[in-house]
Amino acid sequence: MDRAPIISAITRRRALHGLGTAAIALTLGGCGDSDTLNFANLENYLGETTLDDFREATGIDVSLSVIASEDALFNQLRSGTSVPDVLMASNRMVERLVAARLLAPLSHARLPSLRNLDPRFADPPYDAGLKYSVPYTWQVYGIGYRKSKIPVPPKSWQDLFDNPAFAGRFALPAEAPELYGIVARTIGKGPGDIDLDDVPLLTKLLQEQLLRVKAFHVDGGQDLLLNKQVDLVAEFNGDIAQVMLEDSDLGFVMPLDGSELTCDGLCVPAHADNAGNAHHFIEYLLQSQAGMRVLHTILYSTPNLAAKALMPRDYQTSGVLFPPPELIAKCAFARWNPPLDDAILAAAQPLTNRGTVPDTSPSAS
Repeated sequence: MDRAPIISAITRRRALHGLGTAAIALTLGGCGDSDTLNFANLENYLGETTLDDFREATGIDVSLSVIASEDALFNQLRSGTSVPDVLMASNRMVERLVAARLLAPLSHARLPSLRNLDPRFADPPYDAGLKYSVPYTWQVYGIGYRKSKIPVPPKSWQDLFDNPAFAGRFALPAEAPELYGIVARTIGKGPGDIDLDDVPLLTKLLQEQLLRVKAFHVDGGQDLLLNKQVDLVAEFNGDIAQVMLEDSDLGFVMPLDGSELTCDGLCVPAHADNAGNAHHFIEYLLQSQAGMRVLHTILYSTPNLAAKALMPRDYQTSGVLFPPPELIAKCAFARWNPPLDDAILAAAQPLTNRGTVPDTSPSAS
């Protein structure tokens, strides 16, 4: 059987899957419970002037480190070495850190701008009442496509898998949880509904698709589409929105059978030295002007309604960044579930571990 390759590219979400680390030291001014704030963030995931603006507003000095991977971050917090004061974490990582008692509860009294959040994100299932995290951005999986090659895009994941016109022309994520979450939609299950008994059936369904999949990507699907290596790709809406700015022939569709919703959030570690400054920083990012300046740089979907209202109209009305509420209502967060994750990873590896094709996209150079 021919094997679809795994193709990877450097993008901001690759940090969630094990990239090498880097550190950036920034000296700003200081106040609060000490003169400093240590912030662990994903790469290129902040406004260009955010830290300078924060220093000017508060006088707090910030050092910024780039998260190598969520596993590395977890181990760093568990070991108690070089613990940051505030960090960025995916919704699944928030659950994992809470279970390990590695996050401190947030003081909502010190975060009055929580009122700026979309109510849909004010009480998420992965962190009830936002006790430990504050939503920063959100994304949802969908299907990016090249309009000149795919005049009638798939309406659902089932359509993508079943329609012979799409065979050999699409890419799927290599990350096992996301991949199995997509396949589960074809049997009417969301990512939170999958159990261990479903894994053999989902694996069989995926095996049946192998000859139809052109490539598996490690969060590089948008580049495959932009570089005309595939005509369709399962990828996050924010990543597709970014390459649509570069190529007007690209489009995005939300599957009618639902998809996975994700959210990155700001958290304070349990053993942070400067939890007070961390609250200052989170409150600052929740404010409309600061949030708007972040969005101008990263251009992802925001849960901050006040910041969104200050953005240009084409951002506010983007059907890619903000799909219709009735479709978002069909989406769900994947939950942290170690036994299920281990089973899915073991089942997926023989299917997706198919070698790496060198990536020549601009984002990888």
